[in-house]
Amino acid sequence: MVDVAAIFKAYDVRGIVPDQFDESVARATGAAFVEVLDVLAGSGAVVVGYDMRPSSPALAAAFAEGVASTGADVINIGLASTDQLYFASGRLNLPGAMFTASHNPAQYNGMKLCRAGAAPVGADSGLRDIGDLVAKALVDGPVPSAVPGKIREKDLLTAYADHLHDLVDLTKIRPLKVVVDAGNGMGGHTVPAVFATGPVEIVPMYFELDGSFPNHEANPLDPKNLVDLQAKVVEVGADLGLAFDGDADRCFVIDEKGDPISPSAITGAVAVRELAKHPGATILYNLITSKAVPELVTEHGGVPVRTRVGHSNIKEKMAETDAVFGGEHSAHYYFKDFWRADTGMLAALHVLAALGEQDKPASDLFAIYERYVASGELNNTVDDAAATVAAIEDTYGSQADITVDRLDGLTVSAPQWWFNVRVSNTEPLLRLNVEAADRATMERVRDEVLALIKGNN
Repeated sequence: MVDVAAIFKAYDVRGIVPDQFDESVARATGAAFVEVLDVLAGSGAVVVGYDMRPSSPALAAAFAEGVASTGADVINIGLASTDQLYFASGRLNLPGAMFTASHNPAQYNGMKLCRAGAAPVGADSGLRDIGDLVAKALVDGPVPSAVPGKIREKDLLTAYADHLHDLVDLTKIRPLKVVVDAGNGMGGHTVPAVFATGPVEIVPMYFELDGSFPNHEANPLDPKNLVDLQAKVVEVGADLGLAFDGDADRCFVIDEKGDPISPSAITGAVAVRELAKHPGATILYNLITSKAVPELVTEHGGVPVRTRVGHSNIKEKMAETDAVFGGEHSAHYYFKDFWRADTGMLAALHVLAALGEQDKPASDLFAIYERYVASGELNNTVDDAAATVAAIEDTYGSQADITVDRLDGLTVSAPQWWFNVRVSNTEPLLRLNVEAADRATMERVRDEVLALIKGNN
C-alpha cells in the first residue's frame, strides 16, 4: 500500500514511480480533487498538463479518469511547463493539475495542484484533505458517477506565448544572443514558442525533451548543473545565458562572463521595473532573499513586504497585500499580471528587456543589484532540529545589537549580517542562509553557526 502521507508534502505531491506514486494514486487524487475543491458546484471542469517524464502522460490520464469519474469535465493541454498550466488555469478560470517532479531526478514524478485562477492549494488550503481522501479511496475503492464527465484536448501554447509578450514587449530592444539550457526539460517546449520571432537569437542547449536527463539534472540551483551553460555563453560570445529547471517554472541567469547572477539581484531588477509601471506598489520578498531587495524597493518608492518561504505563502500574501510582484531566492518569481503565479519565463523576458533597453553588458547592469555577500543555502543533517534551533537562539538572542524573529524558522540579524535557519518540510535537514556586508564577515558568521549546528548533533 502506498504511503500517501509520505508523498503529499506541504505544497505538492512527489514520490518515486511506481513505488511511492502510481496511476492508482493519481486516479484517486483526481476524484478527491473534485470533491475538496467542490468543482461540480463551480466550474465543473479541471485543466490538466504534464511534463516530459516517461510516466507523466499515463499519470495525467489516470488523474483525468478520476476527475471524470465524478462527473466533472477535463481539459487536457498536453505537454506543458508548470507556468503554462498556471496560464491555462488563469485564462480558463479553472482549477488545474500539473504532472511533474520539477527538478527532481528521473525516477520521481508528482503533481502541482491549483484552484481556479491559479490560486494555490497548500497543506492548509486543501492538500491535506485531498491526501486523506486518497488514502481512504485506496482502501475502499472509488465511487464512480452515474454520468462521467468528458475529456477533451486544447492547445494553449501559442496563447501562453502571446500573453507573455503582452506583458513584456521585446520588439524595441537591441539584438541579443542568448544561450538557453533547457536541461532536457520543458523549456525545450516553451522557449521555441516564446522566441519564435523577435530580436533575440537563441542558442539552444539540451532542448530535446527527455525525462531521463541524459546531460545533467534539470536543477539549476546546483552549481554543477550550470557548468555547461557557463562555458557555452563564453564560447559563443553571448550576451546572456538562461537555465530552466525541469518544469521550466524557474529561471537562472548567467552574465556574459559566465558568472551566475543572483536570483536576489534578478528579484531587485524586476521589482524596479514593476515599480516603474506601478508607482508605490507592494513588492514581496521571502526572508532568505538578500536585504538589497527591500532596500531597492524602498529607494524606488515601493512597499517591501517580507514573507515566509514557499509558493503558497507568497501567493496568499500577494492576494492579501495586492502586491504586483514577488521573488524568492530559489528563482521563483510571481506576478500579479500572471494570476499571482510563478513564471520563470516572464522573469526572463524582464531580464532581456532590461538588458536590451540599454548598452551595458549584463555584468555591469546587474552589479548594482548585488550589494552583499551570501553563503547560499547550506543543508545540514540534524538529529533534533528543534533543539538545535533553540541552542542557536540561546547563543545569539541575548547579544547586543542583535534581533531575532520566528517568521519562518529562526532569523538572527545584526547591523552587518543576518542568517536564517529553517527546518526542511521533507527531510531531516536544517537549512542555513547567511548574508553579510563583506565576505570575511559572512564566512565568520557562517562558520560560527555551522559549528553550533554540528556541536548539537
